[in-house]
This record gives sequence, C-alpha cells and structure tokens, in this order.
Amino acid sequence: MAALLILAALLAVAFGLSPSRDDFAWFLRLRRPAWLVFEPAIPLIWIAIYACFYGSALLVWQASGSWTLMGAYLLLVILVQSYTLLICRSRSLRQGTAIGFAGWVWGLALTVAVSPYGLAIWLLLLPYLLWSPVGTFVTWQMQRLNR
Repeated sequence: MAALLILAALLAVAFGLSPSRDDFAWFLRLRRPAWLVFEPAIPLIWIAIYACFYGSALLVWQASGSWTLMGAYLLLVILVQSYTLLICRSRSLRQGTAIGFAGWVWGLALTVAVSPYGLAIWLLLLPYLLWSPVGTFVTWQMQRLNR
C-alpha cells in the first residue's frame, strides 16, 4: 500500500505542477547555450531521477515509517517540479535558477537526513544531487542568452 501511495503522490505532483502547453512552448523557444547538445536526453534523465526518488522514499518508509521524512521527500519533489512551472508562468529564468538551487540544498539536507537508514537510500538521491547543479547552470546560462 505504501508503494502505491508514494507513487500516487509523486505522479500527482509531477502532473499537477506541470506548465500549460502555451507556457511550455514559450520555454522551448528560448535560446540555449551552444554546448547543450544533450538536451534530447534531459526528459529521460528526469524520469530516471524521479524513479530514484520513488525508490529512495519507498526504502526510507520501509526502514523508518516516518511521515516527517515522507513530507521531506514530497517537498523535494514539489521544489523540483516547480522549476519549470515557475519559469514558464513567471517568464523568469532567474526565478528558475533560484528554485533550482533551493531544490538542490533541500535534496542535500534530505540526503544527510536519510543516510542513517541505508546506503542504497542516499545513493538513490545522488543522481539528483549531481544533475541538479547542471540544470541550474544551464538555466543561469540561458538567462544570459535571453535577456
């Protein structure tokens, strides 16, 4: 039952905090750095990261049964998913950079908090901690190209 609840919460946030088609079309029209040749892989990277979030949260629940930690995972997913929504709705890459950084800081704090529950739990958060600075840097570079 916990597995389904965690998955439902993850999917609800992912779909509930997605930008509209028109807003996302604006985002897609923005200029990107010339070195961003891996952009077609970004959706797959995020799917893998969300799968890691799911696995980590499920393992934490099994190890601790902590609603507080589940809330911390939920906040992380909300911060991560809010990145594109905030950029698209506000038309501000600066706000996206800020929320990207805030998500990374929260992800780091969550990783430290769950590390006592097992190696696999925090290793599943590592892909996000490694990828998030890349996304934040890309957004920062896009700010310079799209004044």
